[in-house]
Amino acid sequence: MNHSTLFTQARRKVFGLISRGWLLAMVAMVLSAPLRSQPLSRNPSYPELVALFGEWRAFQKPKLVNGVPDYSVAAMADQQKGLTAFQARLKAFDLKAWSVPQQVDYQIVRAEMSGLEFDHRVLRPWANTPLFYQTVFWEQSDQPAREGPLAFGAVELWSYSFPLSKADAAAIDTGIRAIPGLLAQAKTNLVGNQRDLWSYGTRYMKGQSADLAKLAAKLSETGASPNAELLAHVRQAIAATDTFLLWLEAQTPTKTVPSGIGVANYNWYLKHVQLLPHTWQDEVTLMNVELARAQALLLMEEQRNAELPQQVPIANAEEFNRRVPPAVTQYMAFLKDQNIMTLQPYLEPALRAQVGAYSPGPREFFTEVNYRDPEVLRTHGYHWFDLARQANDPPSSPIRKRPLLYNIFNTRTEGNATGWEELMLQAGMFNDRPRSRELIYILLAERAARALASLRMQSNEFTLEQAAAFACANTPRGWLGMQGELVRAEQYLYLEQPGYGTCYITGKLQLQQLLVARKQQLGNTFTLKTFMDEFNSAGMIPASLLRWELTGQLPEGVRKMLVEP
Repeated sequence: MNHSTLFTQARRKVFGLISRGWLLAMVAMVLSAPLRSQPLSRNPSYPELVALFGEWRAFQKPKLVNGVPDYSVAAMADQQKGLTAFQARLKAFDLKAWSVPQQVDYQIVRAEMSGLEFDHRVLRPWANTPLFYQTVFWEQSDQPAREGPLAFGAVELWSYSFPLSKADAAAIDTGIRAIPGLLAQAKTNLVGNQRDLWSYGTRYMKGQSADLAKLAAKLSETGASPNAELLAHVRQAIAATDTFLLWLEAQTPTKTVPSGIGVANYNWYLKHVQLLPHTWQDEVTLMNVELARAQALLLMEEQRNAELPQQVPIANAEEFNRRVPPAVTQYMAFLKDQNIMTLQPYLEPALRAQVGAYSPGPREFFTEVNYRDPEVLRTHGYHWFDLARQANDPPSSPIRKRPLLYNIFNTRTEGNATGWEELMLQAGMFNDRPRSRELIYILLAERAARALASLRMQSNEFTLEQAAAFACANTPRGWLGMQGELVRAEQYLYLEQPGYGTCYITGKLQLQQLLVARKQQLGNTFTLKTFMDEFNSAGMIPASLLRWELTGQLPEGVRKMLVEP
C-alpha cells in the first residue's frame, strides 16, 4: 500500500458531494464570477448577507493564470488586502431583528472569513506545506469537504466511471494539465522552514506519482479515444511530480524549526474559526478527562466480561463477505426498532456502499476494531448519512447548502460520529455482544490520546514523531502501533489543520450538552427521533451554533466568544 493510500485513510481528503464535471464548472465559475462588490443598504438585510456570501466564496478562491491557481507572493498579498474589505462589509450588518438561524448564518460567514485571515497570518499553507500541492485523489472522503489546507482544483478520480466519456475525460484533463505549472510555482512559493510539515508532507506527496500511474494504467486499458491526449498529459504530470519530489527532498535537511502554531495562535483559531468556547488549556483538561474515563470504563467492561471468550478478528475474504454486509442490515434494523431517527430511503444505500473489501493486513487500529465486530464502526459511519442527506435533502439556508470552508463543520461531523458510538452503546445496541462494548471505549481512548498528542505538537512540546509515540503508548491493547503509518498520518493532519485532532471529543461534548438542553426544554414531550430530525435538518455547522439554533438559547460561554474581539 503506497503512502497516498495510507495517508488518505487518516485524512479522508476528498469532497464528499462533488459530482462529475465539477472541475470544469468550478473553473468556469471562478473565471466568470463578478468580483465587483455590491454596495450594502443602510440597514443590510439577510438577503444581502446571502449575496455577500456569494461574492465572498468567489473571492476566496485563487485566481487562475493559464488554468493554474495562483498562490504567488503577489497574488496572496492582493487577496489579503481584499479580505479586509470583505470583513469590513460584514461588520456593517445589524443582527438585532434577525431570527436565530439567520444570525447563525452570519456567524458562519464570519468564521469562514476568519479562516482565510488565519491562513494569511499564521498557517500560510502555500508557503509552508508541500502536501498543499497534492491535487489527485482516488478515494472518497466521509466529510463534506476535504480535510486540511489544499490547493484549488483537485481531480476527484473516485467520482468518475471508466471507461471515460468524452466530457469526463475533458473534465479530468483540465485538472491534470494544471499540475506541471502548479508544481513549478510551488518551488518558488514554498519558503517555510517547519521541519515536520516539510518532511512528512514530502513523504505523503510521493503518493501522487503512484496515483497518476494508476490513472495512466486505467487510460491505457480502455483504449486511445477519448484518452490519448489525456494520457499524454498524465505522463507529463507524473514527470512534474517526480521532479518536484526530488526538489523537496533536496530541501528537507535545511528545514529545522518546529511546526506547531503556538498556544496563542491556537486559542485564536478555536475562538474565531472553529467557534469553540475553549482554550488550548481547556482542551488539554478535557482530553485528559476523556482519556481517563475511557480507560476506566474499558477496565470495568473487561472485568465484567472476564469469563467471556475474546473476540477473534475476521480472518479471510469469505468471512468478511459473510459478516460485514449483514452488519449494515443489523444496524439499520436497530435504528428502526428503537425509533431513533427518521430513516430516509437513501441512508442505507449510502452506508452499504462503504462496506469495502477484505485486507489481509497487517491490521491498523480501525481494522482491529472493525474485524472484531463490523457493526461497531457502522455507528461512526453517520458521516455517510450526512453526505447522503446533504445531497438529497440539503438545508434550506443557501449558506449551508455548500460545505463550509476551513473544516469548521468538524465539531458537528466528527463530534457527532464519535459521540454516536457511545450513545448507541447506551441505547442497547451491543447488549447481546458485551465484548463489543469494550471496543467503544478503546475507540474513545485512542481519540483522546491522539488529541492530547496533537495539542502538544501545536504548543511545540512534541515533534510529530513524539506525538505519534504518545498516541500509541496511550491507546489500549497496542492496536495503534509505531510500525504502521496510520498514527503518523493522523498526527500530520492534526499538525497542518489545528483543532482537527481534538474536534472528535470537543464536538461530542458540545452535542451532548445540546441533547441535554433540548430534553430539559421539552420535558416529557421530548423524543430522540424528533430531536435527531431537527439536528439533521440544521446542516453541518459548528456544534456551538447548533445548540443556539435548536434551543434558541445562547450559552454564556458561546455568547462571549461571539461578541468579544
